[in-house]
Amino acid sequence: MEQSIENKLIIADKAFSEWKKVPFEERQKLIAKAAEVLKANSEKFGEIITREMNKPISQSIAEVEKSALMMNYYAEAENILKPEKIESEYKFSEVHYVPKGVILGVMPWNFPFWQVLRFATPAILSGNTVVLKHASICFGSGNAIEQVFLEAGFPQGVFQNLEVGHKEVKEILEHDAVKGVSLTGSGRAGGEVASIAGLNIKKSLLELGGSDAFIILDDADLDKAAKVGAQARLQNCGQTCVAAKRFIIDEKVEDEFLPKFIEEYKKFVPADPMNKETKISGMARPDLADDLEKQFNKALENGAEIIIPLERISDHEFNPGLIRVQEGNPILQEELFGPLGMVMIAKNDDEALQMANDIPFGLSNSVWTQNADRQMFFIENLESGTVNINRMTSSDPRFPFGGTKASGYGTELSLIALKEFVTPKTIVGN
Repeated sequence: MEQSIENKLIIADKAFSEWKKVPFEERQKLIAKAAEVLKANSEKFGEIITREMNKPISQSIAEVEKSALMMNYYAEAENILKPEKIESEYKFSEVHYVPKGVILGVMPWNFPFWQVLRFATPAILSGNTVVLKHASICFGSGNAIEQVFLEAGFPQGVFQNLEVGHKEVKEILEHDAVKGVSLTGSGRAGGEVASIAGLNIKKSLLELGGSDAFIILDDADLDKAAKVGAQARLQNCGQTCVAAKRFIIDEKVEDEFLPKFIEEYKKFVPADPMNKETKISGMARPDLADDLEKQFNKALENGAEIIIPLERISDHEFNPGLIRVQEGNPILQEELFGPLGMVMIAKNDDEALQMANDIPFGLSNSVWTQNADRQMFFIENLESGTVNINRMTSSDPRFPFGGTKASGYGTELSLIALKEFVTPKTIVGN
């Protein structure tokens, strides 16, 4: 391990020994200051995001502002980590929540501020310190986030950005100072990191891929579903784990819904990401565009039909595509991370549910129906961490966020996230 990385881990460990003693309410005050720094610099930070991964500038600024809102949520959150008294026959019977130490964050490029701060904020508020291994194209974002914490008044070492590649993750995670890891990324990366953590008996939290269903039943508000559905697929150029990727349409409204959906979909035309009017721009890297093109051709080779062709217009830009896919197409077992959507037609609610669940992933689904009984049928039976009713998927600081099946385990956001990287210590005696 490079000496500079070793030194940063030692600094993080020393910072933890003091940070864990800082009262919860004092930590909250610093988090509130960090939120102020984010909000005051949202345009500057938004430009960093857009330069690094091509996100439309309006979406980049919104990402920074949403991160500030999330930090304010935790700055005002109830302290659920106070010692908890348990009724018993003993003089002492309590549960204390003890922070684990230095936590490694392995974070992706698609939301370079939000993903990092979504993990780091509750971990730090719980008394841990954080070291970040960001995606290689987002070191600028990682350094900017570190400066946010320092400018807000956090002690040195509470949050540090490590400019390292994937090869260094194993050594860092195996280091004695590091007590856990949170990863947002692909299933393959998650499996590798979780294996290292498991072999070293360290806690891991994984937020992995998704292939979420957007289910349109015959009593849905079709105009709204079409408009929201296009946004749900193509926001951030479709490079979102919880993007709607499979549009499962009740056959009774196929002829009415599809033209509306196609009309909305075609409004997303790639343009200059620095223009605040731009709704969609290029993908983050040319190799990611290559991967999407290969998946598109694979789907067609296995019987998919083109509704709107996926047209490559530069090394990293596409006119968004839409394909009709039958059950059994192997592309359904993969995640499409880019501006390509899939349409499937269901005969009834049971078949729509079966189609939605028949994938390895289980992150977040969306169901469009006005009927309360039908809503409850899908709420109770969809295999995912979140079910949205008549709305697109989005993460909200107030609600737990996480997946099931191959979409990972553990919880981000909400008060529950405060307990992800703490040890419940039982105190019993007379």
